[in-house]
Amino acid sequence: MTTLDSYRTVPGSGLRISPATLGTMTFGEDHGWGASVADSERMLDEYVDAGGNSIDTANIYTFGHSEVIIGDWLAAHPGVRDRLVVGSKFFANLHAGDPNGGGAGRKAILHQLHDSLRRLRTDHLDIYWLHNFDPGTPLDETLRTLDDLVTAGKIRYAGFSDVPAWATAEAITTARLRGWSAPIAIQAEYSLLERTIEGELLPMARSLGVGAFAWSPLKGGWLAGKFGAGPTEPADTARSRAQQPPAATYPILDAVREVATELGVSAAEVALAWVRDGAGLTTTILGARRPEQLRANLKSLALDLPADARARLAAVSAPALNFPAENNALLAPLLQFPGLTVDGSAYGRLEILGEPAERY
Repeated sequence: MTTLDSYRTVPGSGLRISPATLGTMTFGEDHGWGASVADSERMLDEYVDAGGNSIDTANIYTFGHSEVIIGDWLAAHPGVRDRLVVGSKFFANLHAGDPNGGGAGRKAILHQLHDSLRRLRTDHLDIYWLHNFDPGTPLDETLRTLDDLVTAGKIRYAGFSDVPAWATAEAITTARLRGWSAPIAIQAEYSLLERTIEGELLPMARSLGVGAFAWSPLKGGWLAGKFGAGPTEPADTARSRAQQPPAATYPILDAVREVATELGVSAAEVALAWVRDGAGLTTTILGARRPEQLRANLKSLALDLPADARARLAAVSAPALNFPAENNALLAPLLQFPGLTVDGSAYGRLEILGEPAERY
């Protein structure tokens, strides 16, 4: 059983955070489907009261309203800010007609940080995330700016969200070689319906010793038990992404509901528990539009999936990964250890090679 106060260390840092992070993309009704200010504040109350310490937002979430809601809540709870890990993101341009209003250039980063700190009513961010890939800005400019902000005490750590693995690896390696503050974690979409980060991003994070934060673990609500081939409950489609999922996903959705029925829990609990402990993630970002949704999602922390259920879900949701993932996973061991047992794993032989031998 896991609880919000079973804190985890972000690899490669001294930062400890809850296994479930409160995602706040839903805070504010500016898009027509988000949480009211009152409900957003209730979710902050309940999350923090339960021991949660990690809050994730971005400058673009409800056009900055999400940050304002969090900032007003922090101001109304003096003494709480310093024990929370508050992260926000930069990249999105909120200034019409300004080519320097977004992205990862020095001018853009400093402008965006100033605005986020103002809205959040704080003098620093604990994690400042690059929200997307900016190939047009020199990498050194972005990294040095983030390092300067760490030195100035404006941010404690930096992270990369939704950035290709090769670019993230280059950034981490460059920063470390130059003695700059390197990104300590990545954010990426991960769920039973989106597992392709297992090809490059997750192996990169493990190899380089950085954290991994999963967003959209319920795939915008598709894995909450409201969809599938059989009879389902009415779905809440206020958020546009929660429309009917493709028929090709039904075997996965049905498998999640079957496991949930067997265990006597909700489909959302099963899907979230599978993500939480299956890939070495540091934390899972949970979003909700209503306090009762957040409570239901947090119940997943108490669920430890049986090994057979985890294996069934892994099999039915197995992704097609980019080359050379399958080659490396299946062919490489047969070439390296033909007919041998190494580290507890037994490997067969490729028939086309016959008995291995040095022939020439």
